[in-house]
Amino acid sequence: MTARGPVQKLRARARLAQAIRAFFDRLGYLEVDTPLLQATTNTDVHIQSVQAQVNGRVCYLQTSPEFAMKRLLAAGSGSIYQLCHAFRDEERGRVHRSEFSLLEWYSVGMDYRDLMLQLQQLIRELVGYDPGFRLLSYTQAFQQALGVDPVHADDDVIRYALEQHIPGLVAPDLERDACLDLLMSQVVAPGFGGFTLVFDYPASQASLARLNGANPLVAERFELFHGDLELANGFSELTDGREQRRRFMADNAQRKQRGLAEYPLDEAFLSALDAGLPECAGVAVGLERLMMVLLDTDSLDEVMPFVESQDDVAAMPKQGRMDD
Repeated sequence: MTARGPVQKLRARARLAQAIRAFFDRLGYLEVDTPLLQATTNTDVHIQSVQAQVNGRVCYLQTSPEFAMKRLLAAGSGSIYQLCHAFRDEERGRVHRSEFSLLEWYSVGMDYRDLMLQLQQLIRELVGYDPGFRLLSYTQAFQQALGVDPVHADDDVIRYALEQHIPGLVAPDLERDACLDLLMSQVVAPGFGGFTLVFDYPASQASLARLNGANPLVAERFELFHGDLELANGFSELTDGREQRRRFMADNAQRKQRGLAEYPLDEAFLSALDAGLPECAGVAVGLERLMMVLLDTDSLDEVMPFVESQDDVAAMPKQGRMDD
């Protein structure tokens, strides 16, 4: 079924939220609600935060509820989930919006492989049957598509592969991870069909993930795709506060080098890690992208009752009644 009118979209969204809540309620997870407005934000160089002025202070709209939810985990919440809005600047297009919705959850006592199984279970329940899931390591995905080992190959080999597979692109100044990201999105992922889980990303792309104990060259991180559309990003959570601080500082150093704003570190989150985050795994799922798959549509506009105007102001598709 395709959701066409605003009311149809609202009803489809409501059904999805109800099914998600039923799934996690049955598992005994606690639904939580964390602040959208924060004093600090994510330092990731690939994510630009939306800034706000509140009582003369600079604040940020959350890029995800991750830091706040981990504070709850450290306080003893147990396994938790949340349906919420998130915000990212400079993101707009067929599958991007500056404001979007996330399902995010954390499973205490699990690692990323356990969480991949749990995510598959959720998808099966939402679609009503077993659609089948292809599992590939990041290295396998690149080797099958490009014949390149993305973990061990030197930078020149990665850049050469990029220039060969994306005509007209010259990549002498691109960093390794930027090249890998382009290859994944433009060459590797378009070869996926149906649901594909890609796991064991390079350690340089760990972000907040734990490195693999058996192979520290890779992180215990996965992403779920449907075709070339990325739906989810998850990992075994890093619980070492000192290592997380080091990564945040390295992010800010890169931001400064690139001429981007540097962000204050989230000391409350780092203190929670120091106090003791339980062993757990977490994942964030883009709700509107998931709806695109469930409703077999081609863009976010087809599943969102409110769409962004040319001036990036939320506007109804039509004035008047919200007829089906």
